[in-house]
This record gives sequence, C-alpha cells and structure tokens, in this order.
Amino acid sequence: MSKHNSLKTSGGSTGNRSVLKRFERVKILKERGQWKEGQSPVGLPKTKSEG
Repeated sequence: MSKHNSLKTSGGSTGNRSVLKRFERVKILKERGQWKEGQSPVGLPKTKSEG
C-alpha cells in the first residue's frame, strides 16, 4: 500500500531531531566531561543536541 500524496514529504530532509539516541547522549556527555567510565547508561540526564 502506498502513501497518499498529501502525506509525503518533499525533499526528504527531516531537519534536526529533538530526541537523541542513548549512544548520542553518552557521546555528548563525554565531550562535556560529565561522563564517568563504568557509569550506567540507564537513566541519563536530558541533553540538548548541539545544532
């Protein structure tokens, strides 16, 4: 089944995502120096994307 023309997006550009994946949040925390090795990746603090 195909999508109706009114539901398709043009250009295929999604823009900036407001939600980051867990590995992306860990990467940002490491860059900021807020990540300690051995720390559990569960229950990470909220992190704003840079961009």
